[in-house]
Amino acid sequence: MLGYFARRLLQGFMSIVGASIVIFTITRLTGDPVVLMLPPEAPPDVIDALRIKLGLDLPLWRQYLIFAGDALQGDFGRSYRWEMPALDLVLDRLPATILLSAVALAFSMAVAIPFGVLSAVNRGGWVDRFGKVFAMAGQAMPNFWVGLLLILIFAIHLDWLPAYGAGTPAHVVMPAIALGWYPVAAQTRIVRSAMLDVLDSDYIRMGRSVGTPEFSLVWKYALRNAAIPLITMLGVYFAAMLGGSFVVEVVFAWPGLGRTVVEALFARDFPVVQAGVLFAAAMFVVANLLVDLSYGIVDPRIRHGR
Repeated sequence: MLGYFARRLLQGFMSIVGASIVIFTITRLTGDPVVLMLPPEAPPDVIDALRIKLGLDLPLWRQYLIFAGDALQGDFGRSYRWEMPALDLVLDRLPATILLSAVALAFSMAVAIPFGVLSAVNRGGWVDRFGKVFAMAGQAMPNFWVGLLLILIFAIHLDWLPAYGAGTPAHVVMPAIALGWYPVAAQTRIVRSAMLDVLDSDYIRMGRSVGTPEFSLVWKYALRNAAIPLITMLGVYFAAMLGGSFVVEVVFAWPGLGRTVVEALFARDFPVVQAGVLFAAAMFVVANLLVDLSYGIVDPRIRHGR
């Protein structure tokens, strides 16, 4: 078990290192932030002095080594735009993103579990066919398009919900639906597949033979075992929503980490972009690592490489 844990931990660390290299390189390709920080009439010596102050005059590999060394100590640099430590800014905006992702995850589960169960119980029927179409529609529609459609219907035409901002429970409804719409498809398939396996098991047949009500067999006994694969993946889904909330937060002007990173990207605020994206990548890697370890604990064949 210790060896399995060490291998997964090393793989997770290498994934984070790889993500940091990609993030660092891509941010540098967006352009020179000094151009946006100074007025167009700034003399060349002032531009060069600021570039030296920010360390942007150094070779790219040296800039990365400095960034990586400081990041290991929790120092991601100082924001060019907000003029505060980048990590402090990320941690300040993170609670809003966590709230949005948690509500989106709850929405996706509230929709996926009933659809998955009903599709399995009515295998081949109209409910099953509708569930498949609904799942495919969820994967076919990008979350930003879903968000714009929700704004058009519920904020503009019906005037039921606020179109942007935060502060009340009503503000989180549409962003959560837009963010949680895509995972519904995958979660529905997981629940449906697991339910089909459980419904064909011996103890369910025995329950039917002794006259146990079908409702209890399905919703009390079968669902309890079928939910295990979904529960083990909740951490991954939650981390994916944290990392995938960038576009949704921009559409709804949600004051979270995703919107902050997008604004920093347009401002070429390298420290904030690097800290925000790397933080999201690290959470995703950690969630995957925990899921892998949970599988290793449940099934000894996995940790022994069988």
